[in-house]
Amino acid sequence: MYLDKSAIKNIERISRINLMNSITGIKSVNLIGTIDKHNVTNLGIFSSIVHISSSPPIFGFFVRTNKKVRRDTFENILLNNEYTINHIHKSSVDKSHFTSAKFDKDISEFKVCNFNEQYIDNFSAPFVAESHIKMGLRLKEVVDFKSNPSKLVIGEIEHIFIKEGYLDSDNVVNLEKSSSVCVAGLNTYYLASKLKKLSYARVNDLKHQKFYNKK
Repeated sequence: MYLDKSAIKNIERISRINLMNSITGIKSVNLIGTIDKHNVTNLGIFSSIVHISSSPPIFGFFVRTNKKVRRDTFENILLNNEYTINHIHKSSVDKSHFTSAKFDKDISEFKVCNFNEQYIDNFSAPFVAESHIKMGLRLKEVVDFKSNPSKLVIGEIEHIFIKEGYLDSDNVVNLEKSSSVCVAGLNTYYLASKLKKLSYARVNDLKHQKFYNKK
């Protein structure tokens, strides 16, 4: 199959959304927890979280903003400057998925989707108690895009919770052990399984690889 720009544009809307959201492959998927000025908590599912820097530990996620659609997560982050990112365990996939439903602003997804809130001192945003790997972040900046109404929300990690046994000896998070789920598209979920672990890639080591092309 080959699709040029014209063919892509002519794909039926929902089919095009499914294609564009899944063609990049399997992505991490997390729950972002926030709270509003009336102390109503919000929980939303996001598959656009990206690592930006390790020192300082900075992550970003993309949010679409327009006047027609209410974005409670984004608005709450702007209000409090704090939010949480929580891994989704395989046992919580169904209820995590339903946090994407368009509930009224005064309805907490924590409550209706049966998640428990977890708080720590001097940090306003709620963590997901059921999550085995979770982070608390403080907003650093919001980057606007010229090509569409999306924004990149950038935050620095200030708190990390990881269940015992989920870190390898080199401090790499073992996603297979943690049973954290991934997603392709908007609604197809996967479990991560380790294929292999390779050493850091160095040019001088390339010649020892079977696939190395000397020409």
